[in-house]
Amino acid sequence: MIVSGIPMLFGGAVVAPSKYIAVATNNSPYVSAYPWSTSGFGTKFANPATRPPDTARGVAFTSSGDAIAVAHGTSPFVTAYPWSASGFGTKFADPATLPPNGGKSVAFATSNAIAVGHSGTPFVTAYPWSSGGFGTKFTNPATLPGGAGNGVNFTSSGDAIAVAHGDTPFVTAYPWSSGGFGTKFTDPATLPAGDAEDVAFTSTKDAIAIAHTGSPYVTSYPWSTGGFGTKFSNPATLPTGTSTGVAFATNNAIAVSHYTTPYVTAYPWSTGGFGTKFSDPATLPTGNAESVAFTSTGDAIAVGHNNNPNVTAYPWSNSGFGTKFADPATIPVVVGWGVAFGS
Repeated sequence: MIVSGIPMLFGGAVVAPSKYIAVATNNSPYVSAYPWSTSGFGTKFANPATRPPDTARGVAFTSSGDAIAVAHGTSPFVTAYPWSASGFGTKFADPATLPPNGGKSVAFATSNAIAVGHSGTPFVTAYPWSSGGFGTKFTNPATLPGGAGNGVNFTSSGDAIAVAHGDTPFVTAYPWSSGGFGTKFTDPATLPAGDAEDVAFTSTKDAIAIAHTGSPYVTSYPWSTGGFGTKFSNPATLPTGTSTGVAFATNNAIAVSHYTTPYVTAYPWSTGGFGTKFSDPATLPTGNAESVAFTSTGDAIAVGHNNNPNVTAYPWSNSGFGTKFADPATIPVVVGWGVAFGS
């Protein structure tokens, strides 16, 4: 439960409520952002003065909520801005060494590193991050992911990074430190069943989930400092099609965005894995879903999708989906490829 405006305690850490939501889109301005409250979407923030130059596939806020980054299809492949209650600040300088090709995903490690998943080798590129923006690129991992970095994420404490990618083993993970990538963790004994599109860790770092193209469409494992554990049993009721995004609500629910109605599927989550599927939302997203995110305190869920209004959000509780929030007054422009909440 959340008390509006008051930080809450989850997994031993104080978590600030989400105050913003951003959506990465297919058409200009390529990223749209809004205030967020327990009432849903506020009035859209002004577009950044310097927009991303092309289709945006991923968006992320720092954990401290002072910056936002967008992964996109053409050079410089990642664009970042200061963020405040006023919205976008003046664009940070591009990194000195750019990702080499189309940006597909982006994530911050707490607030001191940023990683970009992209379409060509080395498939993931990472930099130190500070209030001044991008630092000098970290050395590539010694063992690269096996294909395009469709999804990237860090653990909540920033001690590991995982990349969801095309081609076997479909997910690749590394220890992470101030020096960058460590030696690749051993691949899971049972691999995901197709090209991986997204990856997420629980807030307490005890599980990892991967959204992928083949049935069962979502695969999860225990996670520890040693890496992947033995795969959890598949959910009894599977998502209905190719999964594009995955997210945990604090530590007690998991949601998957996917193709084919109902477009989003959610389950209780525990140390034993998937529970019995929650009822579908009464008002479904309007098309194939491309992304999903929970607020930091797990009291709301948003789904990016490919039909107007391009993003759909709901209250979230231990009972599952609540009544759909009103659509934003100014909707994102075509296809919610990525969605993120910021605090």
